[in-house]
Amino acid sequence: MNRTLPIYLDYAATTPVDPRVAEAMIECLRDVQLQGNPSSMTHEFGRRARAVVEKARAQVASAIGARADSIIWTSGATESNNLAIFGAARFNRDRGRHIVSARTEHKAVLDTLKQLEAEGFEVTYLKPACDGIVHVEQVSEALRSDTQLVSLMHVNNEIGVVQDIAAFGRLCRERGVLLHVDAAQSVGKIPLDVQAMNVDLMSMTAHKVYGPKGIGALYVRRTPPLGLRPLMFGGGQELGLRSGTLPTHQIVGMGLAFELAQRELTSDVARIKALRQRLWDGISKCGDVELNGDPEQRVCSVLNVSFHGIEGESLQFALSELAVSTGSACASASESPSYVLRALGRSDQLAQSSLRFSLGRYTNQAEIDAAVAAINREVARLRSLAG
Repeated sequence: MNRTLPIYLDYAATTPVDPRVAEAMIECLRDVQLQGNPSSMTHEFGRRARAVVEKARAQVASAIGARADSIIWTSGATESNNLAIFGAARFNRDRGRHIVSARTEHKAVLDTLKQLEAEGFEVTYLKPACDGIVHVEQVSEALRSDTQLVSLMHVNNEIGVVQDIAAFGRLCRERGVLLHVDAAQSVGKIPLDVQAMNVDLMSMTAHKVYGPKGIGALYVRRTPPLGLRPLMFGGGQELGLRSGTLPTHQIVGMGLAFELAQRELTSDVARIKALRQRLWDGISKCGDVELNGDPEQRVCSVLNVSFHGIEGESLQFALSELAVSTGSACASASESPSYVLRALGRSDQLAQSSLRFSLGRYTNQAEIDAAVAAINREVARLRSLAG
């Protein structure tokens, strides 16, 4: 990355595109034989484009232990969340209009559920424990005879906490309730197997795993098949669930990104976890800092820290040499304290004094050490000004 830019510690928002992925996409755009519409099977150009699309579909499926024909292409995790939740809820509205989710879900889930409430559905929002964990007993107690869907994210995008999806899956399967999982932050960081976890619907995106922006996928359980009502209508592509001409080069990029994420998961996790620990050890020297989220049940890459006695945006502004976040990139325009941290019981003041650091495949030790030095310097300076 260009070192004239700030040190990038915001991988939970968007990861840089892996050069191998970028090259594969460029080659796809250059190859005149791949410029056909993947849905046009009457000529060789369309068939060649279809072949690379199906290869990518298999790559994505392999990364989550799924069948290739269970992968539906979308524009990203936001659309996948919308298709899964709207699609399942509206298709199954006659069997029940109750849905279970959590207060700490991504806005792409929460705002979708808000719209369903306006349509007459009822949603139970679970409050996680102070460490960010939603326990299976909470889900069990929330289920009702008219519950048709549970939607819970695997890895929280702000605090990095990992939920026990397998336990939720066993419970939902026993009770005949669909389980949707937002897995945008877990691919490439945690081994995934939708069959073993009893997941019915899983949302994914490319740009969280060093792939291109603007392409994602939804896993839809095929055995036994489940019904979804589409959001878009037109040419009937993707089993009629997502009409529109497929962007071949982006799909190729997502497929390779997922293959690399699966292949390099063990080495990536070990290295990034060590760097995260080095960052936390260095930040801890500031004193009066608090880690948000369970210290163990979390992904390797995300560190959300509250700095007592300092306003978070002031610290972020002072750390001009670092690219960090005060929370979700999708909510960065809001001046309100993080709703995720508030759901964990943090006060407005403490929630506003928090920063999210997220590391990735290209973070190195020198960057971590430079970040620690900058954080310690600016925290000490701001606290002295606060008196």
